[in-house]
Amino acid sequence: MKCNIIGLAVIAISIMLAGCGSNGNAPANQAQQTAEPAAKTVELTISAAASLTDALNEIQGLYAKSNPAVKLNFNFGASGALQQQIEQGAPADLFLSAAPKNMKALVDKQLIDENKQINLLKNELVVVAPADSKTKLESVNDLTKAEVKTIAIGIPESVPAGNYAKEALTSAKLWDALQSKSVQGKDVRQVLQYVETGNADAGFVYKTDALTSQKAVIAFAVDPASYSPIQYPIGVVKATKHNKEAEDFYAYLQTKEALDVFVKYGFSTQQ
Repeated sequence: MKCNIIGLAVIAISIMLAGCGSNGNAPANQAQQTAEPAAKTVELTISAAASLTDALNEIQGLYAKSNPAVKLNFNFGASGALQQQIEQGAPADLFLSAAPKNMKALVDKQLIDENKQINLLKNELVVVAPADSKTKLESVNDLTKAEVKTIAIGIPESVPAGNYAKEALTSAKLWDALQSKSVQGKDVRQVLQYVETGNADAGFVYKTDALTSQKAVIAFAVDPASYSPIQYPIGVVKATKHNKEAEDFYAYLQTKEALDVFVKYGFSTQQ
């Protein structure tokens, strides 16, 4: 009987000691098990000219590797349409335009800080034709040929590529003469699509867009003296709620890593 009582006492003491040890280690264990709170993802909306689509999609992947807490959402379209969206208060943290005039309009309206915008890239205007076309096109004058029934051009008022095309055709005194043949696209990518699908016999697009296509070929480069220099300015929108992240991406677009991607897709740099 006495042995049983002693045995029970030993067991009770062992249980108490085990409990104390457990309690003593609890804070340490809890500290180890408590993970650091995950960094909150910041989403940036970048309104960008449609001609930048392929290059920016590649840059998006590169940027994510070193900035996992920043998600880039692209809003691609015609620069003029994107400018109007920003003027009307649409969410945007950065604006990448295919023409300086659209950036200047936002700077003039104090929607983009003049000190936070810069001309980044340059491009060229070309005329493309369907890959299986038999019509020989060597200059804008060849667009008057009877075989060329439809010419695709971006809407000059909102699509910079369309405005550059209008300048070139006006310089050649062909703008009015070719109006009956023209079909207008909402952005340069739609113009390219018209040609790729055979809905247009020729189209004015950027060299960079033409290089992405397997169904359209460059017929000729438009004389650069006949249109304004094609420049791509980028800028931080004043209304951004993520100023630091927006400025970081703005700076990244000017780095060699980003510029190399743009060059890969046919752009040239301002430097």
